[in-house]
Amino acid sequence: MKLCIIHHLLKKTISKSYFSVYFFFSIFSHILSIFNPVLRVSPKLPSYIPIEIMIPTKAILKFLCILSISIALASCAARKEHSLFNAPSDVVTDTIKQVYVVNDQGISDAYYKIKVNDQLAIRNVQNKEFGASTSSSNPSGNQNVVAGSINGTLSYLVDLDGKVNLPAIGKVEVVGLSRRDAAIKIQGLYAKQLLRDPIIELSVINLKVTLLGEFSKQGNFLLERENTTLIDIIGEAGGINKTADPKTLKIIRGDRSHPEIIYVNLNDINSLASKKLILQNNDIIVLQQTKSSALSEKLTSVNNIVQPLLVVANLAVLIFTLTR
Repeated sequence: MKLCIIHHLLKKTISKSYFSVYFFFSIFSHILSIFNPVLRVSPKLPSYIPIEIMIPTKAILKFLCILSISIALASCAARKEHSLFNAPSDVVTDTIKQVYVVNDQGISDAYYKIKVNDQLAIRNVQNKEFGASTSSSNPSGNQNVVAGSINGTLSYLVDLDGKVNLPAIGKVEVVGLSRRDAAIKIQGLYAKQLLRDPIIELSVINLKVTLLGEFSKQGNFLLERENTTLIDIIGEAGGINKTADPKTLKIIRGDRSHPEIIYVNLNDINSLASKKLILQNNDIIVLQQTKSSALSEKLTSVNNIVQPLLVVANLAVLIFTLTR
């Protein structure tokens, strides 16, 4: 079967410097020729008809503008579908330079202050057995000591009265103290009553942040040191993925009903100077993917649906052609 007249016209046009839609219309004209025999090339007709089909430059530009806007809107919508904890203020990620804060709650204390219900892990550096297991947690035989274990680490709960009940020395008030101050206080009490030249190390093992999105590793990460920064945790998580958009990182902090939202542009080195990047307990850190990768995933999912339909349509056209 010879190609139709429209096919030859478009093939002639492709050599021009104007915008060509040869590929699309070749398929379209072939389908038309199947259903309309008049459009088929007759042996009496010349091999081509010298008629040029050209699209004006203004029409080309208009088409490209519409196409660009459509792709941009589709990519934004696709990324929003995949992102977590969307907020109206997320639009600032398109123009943010360094750090932008919504519902600013001020700068928190540089050192964490112990609170009620915190879990304290206490050990004597001079004696590795002290505080290492439940069998060594109660050397005085004090049955009132309540100890637990988190991730294999022996811990003591800070009660509602602000005190922690420790082996041998009993209850010690620690609420409102920094980790260092609490360790010095407990160290002095043990030196007087039980241990010789103790060196007490204290950590709050229930402090954590949550990483979600385009990180090499997602999940909960413990804040084991004072003044742990955003960069420390990103490094612990193994960095960010290739599909991550560095301008879209945000930290959700404080009251969940009215949180402080901190937007960070990781592309700008000056962002590192912000004190807002010192992490606090229960911070949620979210990093979105780029618009292009989100759109690519969207198109892939659509293609998985459309491709079988196209195969069926092509097969139907082929059968129709062979049976004529």
